[in-house]
Amino acid sequence: MSDPEKDEKRSMTQKAVKRILILLAHPSLERSEVNRPLAEAAAAIEGITLIDLYAEYPDFQIDIDREQQRLLEHDVIIFQHPLYWYSTPAILKEWQDLVLEHDFAYGSKGTALHGKLFLNALSAGGAEAAYRAEGYNHFTIRELLQPMEQMASLCGMRYLPPFALFGARTAVDEGRIGHHIDAWIALLEALRDQKLDIETAQKLAGLNSDLNRLIKEA
Repeated sequence: MSDPEKDEKRSMTQKAVKRILILLAHPSLERSEVNRPLAEAAAAIEGITLIDLYAEYPDFQIDIDREQQRLLEHDVIIFQHPLYWYSTPAILKEWQDLVLEHDFAYGSKGTALHGKLFLNALSAGGAEAAYRAEGYNHFTIRELLQPMEQMASLCGMRYLPPFALFGARTAVDEGRIGHHIDAWIALLEALRDQKLDIETAQKLAGLNSDLNRLIKEA
């Protein structure tokens, strides 16, 4: 016989947890010193669904119905990828073109993604100082990702600034990767458990520097 008090607590816990979908895009993941360990860390966290798009669709024949169902089943959508030419690897663009259909993701009847959270988790080869108005790349990472921000807006999603590792080529040699993975795990758990200050986070250029401040106490 069920215990009403335990059932109520279990129901409240289920409501409090966000389901997270990570769409990983890296064409040579086996050689990645950054995205591979990040993906492995994420996959070990309860409540996370991680999909390696290049492994799932080596021929780029994306199953639209399956991908749309995955979106419906999750509350937080994350694109994880290296920054390629100030954007994403090709398969993520293909995924967007095919999966985010009119009357599913946008349009008068396209409300399937309304209210879901969206962010990019990326690695960039250049130093953070290069991603500024006066830097080598002239724009911040958030500015370069404005097409993603507008995609989220059009689909009714709540956009969060990127979670980025700069200087990715030297991160392992410099001993920075471990700290970044710890921060990644903390971010995912905070998103899952609704402990991230979403309103404050949305105003920032990136999530990394203020992450500890953004995570609320239980």
